[in-house]
Amino acid sequence: MVARNDPVDVVIIGAGASGAAVAWALADTRMQIVCLEQGGWPDPSRFPSASLDWEAQSMDDYAISPNRRDLPEDYPINDDDSPIKIANYNGVGGGTVFYAAHFPRLHPSDFRVRSLDGVADDWPLDYQTLEPYYALNDQMMGIAALAGDPAYPEKAAVMPPIPLGRTGERLGQAMNGLGWHWWPSDAAIATHEYEGRAPCINLGQCGSGCAQGAKASADVTYWPQAIRSRIELRTRCRVSRIEADDQDMATGVHYVDENGHERFQPAQIVIMACNGVGTPRILLNSASGRFPDGLANSSGLVGKNLMLHPYAQIRGHFDEPLDGYRGPPICTWSMEFYETDPSRDFVRGYCFQFSRGLGPARTAINGMADGLMPWGEGHHDAFRRLFERSAGMVSICEDLPEETNRVTLDPGRSDRDGVPAPRITYRLSDNTRKMLDHSIARGTEILKAAGARDITVKSPLPYAGWHLLGTARMGADPDRSVVNEWGRSHDVKNLFIVDGSIFVTSGGVNPTSTIQALALYIADQIKTRIYDLFD
Repeated sequence: MVARNDPVDVVIIGAGASGAAVAWALADTRMQIVCLEQGGWPDPSRFPSASLDWEAQSMDDYAISPNRRDLPEDYPINDDDSPIKIANYNGVGGGTVFYAAHFPRLHPSDFRVRSLDGVADDWPLDYQTLEPYYALNDQMMGIAALAGDPAYPEKAAVMPPIPLGRTGERLGQAMNGLGWHWWPSDAAIATHEYEGRAPCINLGQCGSGCAQGAKASADVTYWPQAIRSRIELRTRCRVSRIEADDQDMATGVHYVDENGHERFQPAQIVIMACNGVGTPRILLNSASGRFPDGLANSSGLVGKNLMLHPYAQIRGHFDEPLDGYRGPPICTWSMEFYETDPSRDFVRGYCFQFSRGLGPARTAINGMADGLMPWGEGHHDAFRRLFERSAGMVSICEDLPEETNRVTLDPGRSDRDGVPAPRITYRLSDNTRKMLDHSIARGTEILKAAGARDITVKSPLPYAGWHLLGTARMGADPDRSVVNEWGRSHDVKNLFIVDGSIFVTSGGVNPTSTIQALALYIADQIKTRIYDLFD
């Protein structure tokens, strides 16, 4: 027997970057809003950076792969058929709990790739439409930046930028010598006290949770304000499917609560904020006689066009100490190779994210794997030549959409509550491979100009599937998209999607800033058009 809750006006599925933003933005409507999150609240006192064994913890319970963590709130992901493995986090704050807080925006050109470069599709909105929501999100998250970056339209800085450190200065000098663009990174990290959050103290482990609270994860930015505005957040509630009626309207969601009981939450509006893998998983699992191929899937595109941002990593070692692992991991970026250049053999481009060094355990592991550190005689001398003396970059490559890259349901795997697991099918395109090769050559050139030795390359990085995009794309044409230009499903008029699955193209930068700007924009559209939703 499925227990039926009292109806609410809005149910949001997922409490990560987009779910938090849309909940906060809708709070002033006085609608009754509940958010269902399958994980719990993160406990900063248990983050790896609060312990001496932080490197070991970051590879176990705080690993970025749910298959490695295998915690009760996780669901397995079959990514055997992909060179890039999926990373996510299930809990309040979502992926922002584990991200590096690198916070670029998409570029204006990213919204017009068909018009500019004849590939993929244009977005049904543009940078100018999202700009006020980018700015609002910068204020809410608390972004450290240096105004004036020529790679972007003018944008204000909320806080001063994170320090360059020895690493940023060394690599910046090399970029100056080459005549290539670089700039201090926008970072969702407090460089002074901000909205009750303490400033960064250079723990250096942003990617496994910030024990200091300086990193702007959604659990410490949007959610406290949303909850004060009477948004209800229910944790450890795993949504399995969405119910729809004969009028093609969503009526609510089925979920399993923290006690293992099946429940149904009726709602007038359903908003999905589950990321580019979790959202198609639920939509496909919501198939019915009326929607045999999955809910909101008349286009057949739910789960297709998966984009993962392939990374190449290029690292070098120096004769003098740099910053080691202390400080935010990413200090500067370069957009020198971001836009299409007809002289190259690929379209679109990539950005460089320049990064500091590694902790002692990772230095040893990578040194062994790269053949730079022998067993036995010479082991410790080799370690000393590597530890606190490494720096480099990753290239984050634009991943153009292809329908063959997709998320489907795995018939042989499920989570602890019997919900089918997602299966990933993904291949690198020829365009992407050429882009990766180009970035490796340019990255090597930069490191040599900076005086690096023992340069190593990994391409594509295998455990780097942080950015899950494109699997429920937005667009004006119902035959070529899943949601319209303001996030509403073409098929189910009271169903909205606000996460990275609605991206039309991926750009070549981290997507969190754009995901949250889209969520704020869609929330405004819902408020403006509320009386039209049920026509």
